[in-house]
Amino acid sequence: MTGSENTKWVYGFGDGEAEGASSMRDLLGGKGANLAEMSRLGLPVPPGFTITTGVCTYYYDHNRSYPPRLKDAVAAALATVEASVGKRFGDVADPLLVSVRSGARASMPGMMDTVLNLGLNDATVAGLAARTGDERFAYDSYRRFIQMYGDVVLGVDHLLFEDVLDTLKRAKGVTLDTALDAEDWKSIVVQYKEVVREDLGEPFPQDPHDQLWGAIGAVFGSWMNQRAITYRRLHAIPASWGTAVTIQAMVFGNMGDDCATGVAFTRNPSTGENAFYGEYLVNAQGEDVVAGIRTPQVITTAARAASGADKPSMEEVMPDVFARLDAIRLKLERHYRDMQDIEFTVQQNRLYILQTRSGKRTAKAALKIAVDMVGDGLISEAEAVARIEPGSLDQLLHPTLDPDAKREVVVKGLPASPGAASGKIVMTADEAEARAQMGEAVILVREETSPEDIHGMHAAHGILTSRGGMTSHAAVVARGMGRPCVSGAGDLRIDAKGGTVSVYGVTLSKGDVITIDGSTGEVMRGRVPTIQPELSGDFASLMVWADKLRRMKVRTNAETPADARTARKFGAEGIGLCRTEHMFFDAERILVVRRMILADSETERRNALAELLPMQRQDFEALFTIMAGLPVTIRLLDPPLHEFLPHSDQDMAEIAAAAGVDVPKVRHRATQLSEANPMLGHRGCRLGISYPEIYEMQAQAIFEAVVAVMRQTGDAVLPEIMIPLAFSKTELDILKTRIDHIARDVQETAGTPFDYLVGTMVELPRAALRAGELAETAEFFSFGTNDLTQTTFGISRDDAGAFLPAYIQNGIVETDPFVTLDPDGVGELVRIGCERGRATRGDIKLGICGEHGGDPASIQFCETVGLDYVSCSPFRVAIARLAAAQAALNTRTPADG
Repeated sequence: MTGSENTKWVYGFGDGEAEGASSMRDLLGGKGANLAEMSRLGLPVPPGFTITTGVCTYYYDHNRSYPPRLKDAVAAALATVEASVGKRFGDVADPLLVSVRSGARASMPGMMDTVLNLGLNDATVAGLAARTGDERFAYDSYRRFIQMYGDVVLGVDHLLFEDVLDTLKRAKGVTLDTALDAEDWKSIVVQYKEVVREDLGEPFPQDPHDQLWGAIGAVFGSWMNQRAITYRRLHAIPASWGTAVTIQAMVFGNMGDDCATGVAFTRNPSTGENAFYGEYLVNAQGEDVVAGIRTPQVITTAARAASGADKPSMEEVMPDVFARLDAIRLKLERHYRDMQDIEFTVQQNRLYILQTRSGKRTAKAALKIAVDMVGDGLISEAEAVARIEPGSLDQLLHPTLDPDAKREVVVKGLPASPGAASGKIVMTADEAEARAQMGEAVILVREETSPEDIHGMHAAHGILTSRGGMTSHAAVVARGMGRPCVSGAGDLRIDAKGGTVSVYGVTLSKGDVITIDGSTGEVMRGRVPTIQPELSGDFASLMVWADKLRRMKVRTNAETPADARTARKFGAEGIGLCRTEHMFFDAERILVVRRMILADSETERRNALAELLPMQRQDFEALFTIMAGLPVTIRLLDPPLHEFLPHSDQDMAEIAAAAGVDVPKVRHRATQLSEANPMLGHRGCRLGISYPEIYEMQAQAIFEAVVAVMRQTGDAVLPEIMIPLAFSKTELDILKTRIDHIARDVQETAGTPFDYLVGTMVELPRAALRAGELAETAEFFSFGTNDLTQTTFGISRDDAGAFLPAYIQNGIVETDPFVTLDPDGVGELVRIGCERGRATRGDIKLGICGEHGGDPASIQFCETVGLDYVSCSPFRVAIARLAAAQAALNTRTPADG
C-alpha cells in the first residue's frame, strides 16, 4: 500500500470525545483542533469530523483530486455523526443537516467559504417541516441553503438572490426577513431554484451526497480564491499550509424566539477590559451576525447600559442560557490562557458552542490582556512578550483626535476599531486602492463590507459602514489591520451609484473629506486635527519585560533632531545610520552644495565646503547632545553628486544666478555628472577617493562637534564614522588614513582627546565575501541590506513593483525581499560577512541599517547570525525592541530557560 493509503485523513469529535486535540492545529486547522479540544473538555459541541489540511495539499498537488479512500473515511465519519444525533443524512422523514466550514491553522475570518443547512432538498425540507412542526423555519433554512450553496459552490452571483428577496419584501411592504411567513419562503425557494436554473442551465442539485462533496471541493477551492490569497499575503501566511474542512451537525438558532445565535469574546477585544463582550440575534443563523444583515443586540446588561441600546440584552432575555455561556467563557479562557472568540447557537433554550479561537484584538487590548494575565498569574512575562505581534504596535504609534479641536459630528455609529483617520470619501474597494496608490488618504464608506473588499480596506485610512455590529466583517478585519472603523451607523443613507452620503439633511459627496473616530463611533465633516499617542502603562510594562529578554540593541536611522528625539522616546539606544546627504538638501545649504559641485578647482570646492562645515558641525552637535553618550553612526556622503543638481531650465537659471555662473555651465556640469546606472556609479566612497576634501570636511565637522558637546556636557561622545559602498581594503585604508589625520589635528587644536570608530557599510556582495580583509581596517560593519539586496538580486528597488507581485504570486519568492530579508541569498552574504569579519577582528561591532532593521522576520534572522544591533526608522523602534526580544526567545535552547 502507498503512503497516502495509510494516512489518516479524517478525525471525528463529539459526545465528550475526540480523535484530535488543540495541539493538532497544523493538521486539523484552528477550528477543527479547537472543536476537538472542546469535546474533550465536555462542552456542548455538536458532533462532526474534520478533513485534514493534508487533503488540501494533496488536492492541489494532484490536479484538484482527492486521496484514495477519502470518500470511505468521510462516509464512516458521517455514520458516526448520524448515530450520535439519531438522524440520517438524506432521510426524508428526519434529515441530518450539516455545516461545511473551512479552518486554516491561522485564523482567517471571512476569507474562505462556508455552507450551512446542507442536506436540504425538495423532499427533506418537507420532512424537516413535519418533524419540527414549523414550516416557516424549514423553508427559511432551505432558501438560505440554496443562496449560500448557489453562491459558494455553484458560482451564482449572490445579488441575483438578493434581488428576488428584496422584490418580495417591497411587494409585501416589509423590511425585515422575520416579517415573512412560510408561504413567502416557499415562494422564494421556487424563485431561487429558477435563478440557479437560468444562470447555470441546470437544476439545483438534490442529492445530499453530491451537495456534500460539492461543498468540500468549494472550501478547498476557496483556499486559492483572490481574497484568501490577499489575506495570506498581508498576514504572511504561507499557501503551503492549506486549509482543513470541518463537517458538523447543524443546530438552529432560527427555529423561533427560544433560539438565538451570537459571537462573544471573553474580554473586550477593543480595550482589553476583563468584561464579557459580544452580540446576539434572536431567531437567526450565525451568518446574520457576522454579515451585518441585521444589527445585533448586546449580550450583557452592563454593555446595554453603557451603549444606551434600547433592545434587551441576552442576559435579560435568556438568563439561564446566558449563565451557562458565561461559565463556559471563563472555563475556555482558563484552559487556553488567552482571550477567546466564541461562536454559539441556542436551539430551543439549549446552548451549543460552535467554535472557539484566540480572539483578534487591537494592540491596546492585546497589551492590556497580556499584562493583566501576567498579574493574574495565568502567563509569564516571557509569554506576554511572545504573544504581542510586533507589527501591531503600529496601532499605538499613530495620531488620535485632538480633544480640544472643533468638530462637526454628523452621525454616530459603533466604535468598531479604535484610532482616528481623515480622508476623502470613496465607495468601492477598487477606488480606495487606486486613490491610495496616488498618495491620497481615503475613507472607505460602504453599507457593509465583504471579504472581496479586503484590498480596499487595506488601502484605506479608515472604514465606515451603515450596517453591521462590533463583530461584523468590517469590524473584525479593521481591528486586525489596525484601521479605524465605525460600523452600524444606521442613519447614513449611502447612494453608491450617485456617489453621495446623506444623514439628517447633510449630504456629502464622493471626494469630500470626513474624519472618523473608531474609539467613539463619531463621524465628522472635514479634517479634524490629531495628537500623538502617549506610550505608558501597559506598553511600558511590556517594553520593560522585552528589554530584559532581548540580546540585540536597537538603534534608529535619524539625521534630524526631531527624528532623534522621537526615537529616544521610543527607546532607541543610539543612531545606527545618520545619512549626511539629507542634511545637504536643506534650503539654506543646497545652494552652497551646488556651488561646490560646480566648482572648477579643488580650491573653489574647499571654499564652498568651508561654508558647509559649521552647518554640518551644528547638525552633529544636536544629534550627539540628544543621544547623550549613546553611539552615533554617521555615514559619509553617499549619493552621486548629480542628485543635488536641478533638472528644469528654471531651476538651472536660479542656480546659475546664485552661483555667479552662466546656465550653459550648469547644464554642462549636470550632463557631465549624469550616469547610465547611478546606483552603481560615482557614489559612496568613490566620491571620497575622487574628492577627498568632501570627506575631510565631514570628518572635521564630526570631530569638532564631539569636542564641543564633551565640553558642554562633560559626557563622553562616541561617533562611529561609516564609509559607504567599499569593496576593498585599499579604499578603506586610503580614507581611514585621512580621517585619522583630521582627528589628530582636531585633538591637538582643541587639546581634548576623544574616541571614535571607523567602519564600513557592507552593501556589495564583494564586500561581504572579502569581509575578513576589510575587517583588518574596519572596526565595525553595518550591513546596508537595501543596496545589498539590490546588488545581490540585480533588482532595482524603485522598479521592482512592476514585476515582484507576479513573482510572489508564482511562488518564485515568498515575500518582497526589500520588505523581509532574503535569508538564502542576501542572508547568506550577511552570515559570511559576520563570520569572516569576526575571524579577523574578534570584537568587531556588527549591525544592520537597511529597512529590514524594523521588520520582525528580518530581526529574527539578525538574531540567528548574532548581530549586535539593528537600526530602523524612529516609529519602528518599539516594534524592533519587541521583535528582538521574541527573536531571543525563539533562539534559546531549552537549557537556557
